[in-house]
Amino acid sequence: MSRAILSVQNARRLFDVSKPWLERRLSGEGRRYVHAVEEISLDILAGETLGLVGESGSGKSTLGRMTVGLLAPTAGHIAFEGGEVAEAARAGRLQMIFQDPFASLNPRWKVVDIVGEPLLARGGGGDVKQRVAELLTLVGLSPVDGEKYPHEFSGGQRQRIAIARAIAGEPDFIVADEPTSALDVSVQAQILNLLRDLQRRLGLTMLFITHNLAVIRHMADRVGVMYLGRLVEIAPTRELFAAPRHPYTRMLIEAIPDPHAPKRDRAPISGEIPSPIDPPPGCAFHPRCPLAFDRCRRELPKLIGGVACHAVDEVEPRTASPGG
Repeated sequence: MSRAILSVQNARRLFDVSKPWLERRLSGEGRRYVHAVEEISLDILAGETLGLVGESGSGKSTLGRMTVGLLAPTAGHIAFEGGEVAEAARAGRLQMIFQDPFASLNPRWKVVDIVGEPLLARGGGGDVKQRVAELLTLVGLSPVDGEKYPHEFSGGQRQRIAIARAIAGEPDFIVADEPTSALDVSVQAQILNLLRDLQRRLGLTMLFITHNLAVIRHMADRVGVMYLGRLVEIAPTRELFAAPRHPYTRMLIEAIPDPHAPKRDRAPISGEIPSPIDPPPGCAFHPRCPLAFDRCRRELPKLIGGVACHAVDEVEPRTASPGG
């Protein structure tokens, strides 16, 4: 069995969105916090791709940034191979591919400088331009593209540049945060296939974040489903798609278009995700859940056996299994 390369233990992240102190004093209001991530525990195994799905506002990107050290947890702990995430990030072992390739690239730098920056940061010797040329070739671009600026490329090409920068420092772990959502549909498959090919060649471990379950089905070995900052289900990909257990997971899968049954009646996802500033008591999904009962409104379900759901508790004997 593969070892855990990254371990998340009871990680929590709050963002203070309180009004200024004087306004709070005059109005009598207390502090207000966005509950972006709430007590998540999971392990990511060496060499695997863990997919993370959920609607906008579920906390996926926040958790992704925490795993590479861009955000520190408010509580809990995240370890990379038993050590501190910040230390591994400084050594270049953790990298991130962002959603918008244009916003994540310095428009004033040439591609050779963008891709070469991690090489210089590591203090590596040798010919940086030659190494950049090799990296550009590896991601499907030409070495001559190193002398161009980001605005001279299409969206798909810019994302290839971002991928080249991410792998330049020879990382062990990469977070891909919605890496294809800003791209044309015709380009998305090319980028996804490139990521899978690079993972095999370089032996990468990947956390792949998206709201698109069709993409997750293609990319991930295991899938974690998030709702309002919490992990509500985690399972191997085939198992999750064949037999989803949490009502929210079922609703997400039901919403995937099926070209083989375009006229089949579907149950749409009703309602909206609640405010992370004032989450509902008990199970956060209960206002939208067709299976909710009194216990759901009072008691927060724990992640046991890969699913956090009182309705499942009623019909399945379960044993604790942190991280799925």
